[in-house]
Amino acid sequence: MMHEVILNTVPFSFRVTTNSTLVINNLLRVYGSANLNTAPTENDFAHYSVSLLLQRKVGRPWKQQARFKCDDLEPFLPMDADKSYAMLEWGLNWVIAAHEVSHVIVHAGVLAKDNKAILLPAHPGSGKSTTSCAFMKHGWRLLSDELALITPNTLTVTPFVRPVCLKNASVDIVSEWLPEQAKSDIAPNTHKGDVAHLAPTEISWREKASTASLSAVVLPSYRADTYCEIQPLTHRQAFNQIYEHCFNIGILGAQGFSTLAGIADKVSAYHITFNEADEIVSFIEETLAIAT
Repeated sequence: MMHEVILNTVPFSFRVTTNSTLVINNLLRVYGSANLNTAPTENDFAHYSVSLLLQRKVGRPWKQQARFKCDDLEPFLPMDADKSYAMLEWGLNWVIAAHEVSHVIVHAGVLAKDNKAILLPAHPGSGKSTTSCAFMKHGWRLLSDELALITPNTLTVTPFVRPVCLKNASVDIVSEWLPEQAKSDIAPNTHKGDVAHLAPTEISWREKASTASLSAVVLPSYRADTYCEIQPLTHRQAFNQIYEHCFNIGILGAQGFSTLAGIADKVSAYHITFNEADEIVSFIEETLAIAT
């Protein structure tokens, strides 16, 4: 059965067409009815149209595989059907990273409290998403787990609130921290391991249209044998790290460069090696004088 919904994720909306029950069930579970139009008409607006369709696998017709497309572009190879919801989430990330030019986009988590936002740029496996959840556990609101949308030549971050992508052991750890948050079915054996997507907290949804101002940059690096090591970064080091994680710097050119330089010059930046994400939260709240 074919389904069509509009997913409203401020500041973008997506018209999603799918024949996957797994995708529809997880969209409803993780986003909730408040963020989904389950009976859209042709006149209902969406910024992007995407599809996630299950098809019989070539050479193995008894198995189904998922294919993601946006405007007939197919950025990923097909995946097994049990990975279809994770594939949709990754596909939505790709759509914005590949098409959005009104913001400087950095691959990073962003969380805020008292209108003070922290930027968490990081490579896969660094503990970024787990750290984002630790901040949510302490009452911070999520602006994004993957894509920081920064207004050019400012410190302003626009929320793009969507589920947090958790991998392997972090799925159970974060589920204990945030037991009331819905999470998707696990997509097993992906290129990232076993993956589940966790719903943002209620305050994150409630303030999904409220911008925040960058006040700190933290590069998290998980290491099991380290308690908490904090290394302040120079302006140049901070710029290089943010630049490395910027998706559209090549398109925005000088405007993107000056935006990242402004962040590096005006905002304190740290590399923090940790094995307990709560230590990062405590350090940042003390540094930014945020009431706990």
